Amino acid sequence: MTESPQTSFTPYQPKKGETYMGESQKEHFRQILRAWRDELSAEMERARHRMQDETVNYPDPTDRATQESEMTLELRTRDRERKLIRKIEETLDQIDSGEYGYCESCGAEIGLRRLEARPTATLCIDCKSLAEIRERQMG
Repeated sequence: MTESPQTSFTPYQPKKGETYMGESQKEHFRQILRAWRDELSAEMERARHRMQDETVNYPDPTDRATQESEMTLELRTRDRERKLIRKIEETLDQIDSGEYGYCESCGAEIGLRRLEARPTATLCIDCKSLAEIRERQMG
């Protein structure tokens, strides 16, 4: 659930002559990001309650190890979600400052469909592809 928003939304249909990242487009992405953030926050809260309720002191070392392993995995997942929430907040700030929707590397428009698929994207598809190729070459 942490990789992309699972909220249902209607894909944005730009009107003829509408400027890229005009106010209605910005509001569309604000709604997507806020809904995603709220989903993640709710899941973190449910997980916190679940972890508190399910804590049992098992006498068997194998059962304890299994429980600790599950808790560790759960905590790592929650940490990823916490970082993602922070990234969503930063993205909302970018919308407010007018920087949202443009590639950090080349300045080109990222594109509405890419942003709907990955609302926290900061690179256009070409720059992202180049970055991934460099990553693979570097090891």
